[in-house]
Amino acid sequence: MKVLVSCANGSGTSLMMMRSVKKAFERLNIPITNIEHTSIAEGTSTAKQYDVVFTPMNFVSMFDDAKSKGVVVVGVKNVLSDKEIEQRVREETDFVK
Repeated sequence: MKVLVSCANGSGTSLMMMRSVKKAFERLNIPITNIEHTSIAEGTSTAKQYDVVFTPMNFVSMFDDAKSKGVVVVGVKNVLSDKEIEQRVREETDFVK
């Protein structure tokens, strides 16, 4: 699964959220083939190349174009919470059978 983690500047917050996503996916036994973190500006232009995008809740609508192309976009309130990310993956995707 190709995963993109995107936040405002694409440095600190997205890196920490990327670590949380990795932890959540490990617990859910979902393999990640590629995971990257980036800024919103870069993320919105490259999101269509990924299976799923994780971003803070206030940026979700910026990925509507990718969503219309079949990319799963998951908004997160607490970007440091791997437990919240795990819960959102369970609720908002069909990755967990």
